[in-house]
Amino acid sequence: MSDLKLKTAIQTLGHTQALKDGTIRPQTFDFDFEEVPQIIQAFRRMVRGSEFDISEMAITTYLCAKANGKKITAIPVFLMRAFHHGAIVTNTKLGITDPKQLEGKKVGVNRGYTVTAGVWARSILQHEYGVDLSKITWVLSGDEHVAEYRAPGNVVPIEKGKTIEEMLLSGELAAASGLVIDNPDIKTLIPDAAKVGFEALRTRGHYPINHTLVVRDELLAQHPGLAKDIFETFAKAKQLYVEKLRKGEISEPSKMDQTAQKIMEITGKDPMPYGIEPNRAMIEAIIQYATEQKIIDRRFTAEEIFAEGTRDLVG
Repeated sequence: MSDLKLKTAIQTLGHTQALKDGTIRPQTFDFDFEEVPQIIQAFRRMVRGSEFDISEMAITTYLCAKANGKKITAIPVFLMRAFHHGAIVTNTKLGITDPKQLEGKKVGVNRGYTVTAGVWARSILQHEYGVDLSKITWVLSGDEHVAEYRAPGNVVPIEKGKTIEEMLLSGELAAASGLVIDNPDIKTLIPDAAKVGFEALRTRGHYPINHTLVVRDELLAQHPGLAKDIFETFAKAKQLYVEKLRKGEISEPSKMDQTAQKIMEITGKDPMPYGIEPNRAMIEAIIQYATEQKIIDRRFTAEEIFAEGTRDLVG
């Protein structure tokens, strides 16, 4: 057992289970896991109070934090990925069938403007459907994890006493992102969204990164081999999970497991590779979109946002 114990906040998922149960252990430290009820709470606690040594974090929260001088650095471990073609929903009573029709209207955003799922969803509107994002008023239901962030002028808070759901159902909002509403009038703006997402993967390798892993800079400076040890430990746990997927050994696969299996069928590869190089296109894309959407004011390079000692690793 190591004398170095690092307070860590991550979700318990198929590819992290071996870390939580101790099957896979780091060489130079021990995890001190704190179970956070909703992992987004850890993001806020990390960027506002540095409450963890290691934390899962949404990648655009991290980029925004980095741009605002927070003393954390990412490890190229990607704990959550998802397709976002179905993230925008609309009220069918409004007759909106073309994403371009959102221009000049109000669109709700669940939580903050810097939420990663929303960034990917808006990039799809812009780059696949030609929507001018600056011509939409984005109405937020919450604030940002990074308190210092200042949104562009077409991003506004919701009026007091209203909810995104109510505004969407009443027609006050033309659409909304990041909501699941059980109502026959609410449909995804992009039809057959799941099929479209898998086709984007099949034709151009599009599989968005949602969450990465961050470490306090002070620890990285004090322990030069720490970043590599963290990367390799997470990679080993993930490899156990991927092997179970390949062998069909997951008895009750979750929706995430089923998506990972589908991705393996399409690509014939590890559905969640770690490291910069196998993920360069998606890393550079999210940096580009965060810049275009005024979440960061300059484009980072892929290398500068990840810890020294991990930039050439693949797992």
